[in-house]
Amino acid sequence: MKSTAFPNKILILPDIRSAQNVGSLFRTADACGIEFVYIVGITPAPLDQFDRPNSAIAKTALGAEQSISWKKVASLSSLLNMLKKQGVQTIAIEQSETAVDYKKVKVQFPVAFIMGNEVDGLPKAILNKVDVVAEIPMGGIKESLNVSVAGGIALFRMLNI
Repeated sequence: MKSTAFPNKILILPDIRSAQNVGSLFRTADACGIEFVYIVGITPAPLDQFDRPNSAIAKTALGAEQSISWKKVASLSSLLNMLKKQGVQTIAIEQSETAVDYKKVKVQFPVAFIMGNEVDGLPKAILNKVDVVAEIPMGGIKESLNVSVAGGIALFRMLNI
């Protein structure tokens, strides 16, 4: 599970409120070959500060939280700065006036995909820092998808799985 090589496919989960969404995203990440997950801000981690498993994450991740390396970090902005120095392409999955259709995004490796908070999405300051803002077009009356559903759709399509 642990590797010394820099990961080629990264998922970043900043301020995701629901442990079930986090678990589902770990499971999807595993299916898509994501090698590393960054847990940022209030996002619940697979293990708490006392190294106890988060049962809600474990229930939906079905073991993926144990097979994918992860790290909890405090600052998304600092993380993005570090990834940029490593030459990582950063792609935010978010609705925005400057977003492009996710089906038209050219993924370059290494790559990091950033999912937004379930209610507020990603802050404009973060959207201004990433290389690409990719949006899933909505065809119905609802304005958005659940974050774990959006993650699955975007990751499978953009990684050509």
